[in-house]
Amino acid sequence: MTDLAAAVTRLPLNGGAQIPALGLGTFRLSGPSAVDSISAALSLGYRHLDTAAMYENEAEVGAGLRASGVKRDEVFITTKVWTSDIARGDLQASAQASLERLKLDQVDLLLIHWPNRAIPLAASIEALCDAKRRGYARSIGVANFPVEMLEDAVRLAGAHGETIATNQCEYHPRLSQAKVIEACRRHGVVFVSYCPLGQGRMTEDEAIAAIARKHGKTVSQIVLRWHVQQGVAAIPKSANAGRQRDNLDIFGFTLPDEDMRAIAALARHDGRLVKPGFSPEWDR
Repeated sequence: MTDLAAAVTRLPLNGGAQIPALGLGTFRLSGPSAVDSISAALSLGYRHLDTAAMYENEAEVGAGLRASGVKRDEVFITTKVWTSDIARGDLQASAQASLERLKLDQVDLLLIHWPNRAIPLAASIEALCDAKRRGYARSIGVANFPVEMLEDAVRLAGAHGETIATNQCEYHPRLSQAKVIEACRRHGVVFVSYCPLGQGRMTEDEAIAAIARKHGKTVSQIVLRWHVQQGVAAIPKSANAGRQRDNLDIFGFTLPDEDMRAIAALARHDGRLVKPGFSPEWDR
């Protein structure tokens, strides 16, 4: 295990597993370059890979894992079932297909990628719980669930004797997720941040740049440290080895409270970047 891998904080999940607080997002990574990037990231010390059926790169993620030489049981792998496939039967079939593409017997975490207004949540959560019982995933969770929907998912899973482990949502300094994070904490659900760097926009923020200069760090390191210091996990995407290393190297320093507050104060009402037409009604 590399020094960087050993330094990464792990967060306990409902059910007993642990998720590394910093992972590699893989959205829009594809082809042979994706295999190389994923393998290189694992060699650097990444132990958390995030993919999805919709990304159409699960085969590359699996190939990158095998090419890296890192043992399967050392790497936490998340995949997601797309919103059109979360009905009973469809969800289980999607999970099976993901495993076939990854060439894995089981993923560490299986998520409903987005809720679907046309499919009852009770049916989707029942199918998700069934997928876990079938051994397709060690843990299950959701993504893009606002507070009320998360509360329902937790309750519904509990009725089947299962627990929701994570809620993966867009989160960065320009988008407050205080209400969802508080609900997650209330239920022992780990919040996972996607787009944690605001799709690169945070690197242009002068307030964060000033904090970065003060600490002798990059802007990305400051923002990612802000995430993990809140007890959430973050999954920045990068195919560049230098940025991958910088993003992972955030566990050797701590931001003072005033810097944490200054970064949080950058949130604004129009900060959301990912807002497809099928989005749920977000918490205000």
